[in-house]
Parts: sequence; structure tokens; C-alpha cells
Amino acid sequence: MNEFDKYSDLMNLIGYGLAKFDMGFVEEFGFNTRTAFYRYCVDLGLARTVKAVTNRQDSFDPYFDNGRKGWYQRNQREHIKVFIDTLFGNEDAAGYAHIVKLYIQDAGKQVEIKQSVVPPAIKSRFKQLQETGKEAEFYFMTNYKSIPFFQNAVLEDARLWGDGYDFQVKLDSKYFLAEVKGVRERTGAIRFTQSEYDKAKEFRNEYYLVVVSNLMATPKFSCIANPLDNIEFVSKEIRSIQMNYHTTSLDWSGI
Repeated sequence: MNEFDKYSDLMNLIGYGLAKFDMGFVEEFGFNTRTAFYRYCVDLGLARTVKAVTNRQDSFDPYFDNGRKGWYQRNQREHIKVFIDTLFGNEDAAGYAHIVKLYIQDAGKQVEIKQSVVPPAIKSRFKQLQETGKEAEFYFMTNYKSIPFFQNAVLEDARLWGDGYDFQVKLDSKYFLAEVKGVRERTGAIRFTQSEYDKAKEFRNEYYLVVVSNLMATPKFSCIANPLDNIEFVSKEIRSIQMNYHTTSLDWSGI
């Protein structure tokens, strides 16, 4: 992993913005030419060279009607483009540039942000982009039929239930549970919560771990049935305190 890989998500946002909004995106940063903006990204330490910035734009160009063909390896960024669409696809150039500036600021870089009040919904979507698990879950939802075992399955989203699995999968008359984890590169560790571990233990052969690896480039599915018997897990105790806040008994009809 090189020193610039940690900014890969941010560079995807920038490449998307350049491909979709062209000079409208550049001008929101106070520049009159794309070259000046490319150099700005290098000066910030987000990319090694100007070419690295243009390459990231090229990888998103095929998805937008901007007159540029971009890279021929079109599918390499498609899952990222679609994921960004779901979070920020309705933003105009100004709104999207503001989101990118927030991300730059969060990376510890200096950037001028004129808008002082950030809508709460933007902050929430911003956090979603930072979570590898969310990106992996989205990729699974849109591509699960490419996994031979799930090819004819019916998927039911169970993430809001918080019961130790992400999706219920119906295949013919049988039901399976799928827990999805994401890894940025080809290698990396994943973590089970106690709830996920207990559910995997309870259902055994009906419980599947789906790891989406290499999210930074071309994602790959690894599908493991009965993960507790096929992968070594090491327990690590983490203690935390959760605060709750309660009212007294109130007559709500009078409020």
C-alpha cells in the first residue's frame, strides 16, 4: 500500500466530480482551468502526479455525456460510480463540490469552505461513504446474482433488524442468511460482532459470509458457508459504556 492509497475514496469523489460537472466542479474550487485544479490536488498531497488525477477522471468519463471517452476499462469504476450516485447523485456542481471539500477537510487538508451550515442529511450521507461495510453491502445488493449459489435467489434486506445478519436469502423453498463484509484491498481482516457470531453458530450451514474484497479497484466476491467451521476467528474483548436518556412518566396527550 503506497502513501496515496489512503486517499483513494477522496480521489474517486474528485474523479466523479470532474467527469460529471467538468469546469462547473473546478470553478467551485476557485480555478479557471482543469490543469490548475489537477495541480491543486497534487499540492494537497492527494495524488503523486497530475497524471494520477487525470487518470482518475478518465476512469469515470465513460459514464457521463461529456464528450470524453475516458478509459476503455469501463467496468473498473462502475460500482463506485453507482454507489456515489446513490448518495450524492441529486447534487448540483456547487452542492457536490461542497461535499468533496468536507471530505478533504476530514482528511486533514486545508480547504476553503464558504458554506458554514452543513445540512444534517449531507453529514449522514457523508458518513455512509466512509464506511467500507456500506459500500460492500451495496455492491452485494446490485451484483449478488453473479455468485453461482445466489444466482436464482430472492434477497430480503435485514440490516435494520440488527439480528446478526444483513440479508435473508430465499432459494427455492429454503432460507439462508448472508452477512456481508468489505475489504478495501485484496487482503485484510474482517470482524464479527457477538450477535453475528451467535447467529452464525445457530444456523451453521444456512449462514453465509460474503466478503467483497478489492473495493478500491475491481471487487471480488468470496462466499463462505458455515464460516465458523471454515475460518479461524479469535475473540477480542472490547468494553464500552452506552448512555441512555429517559424521561419521567408524562401525559403525552397534554403536550
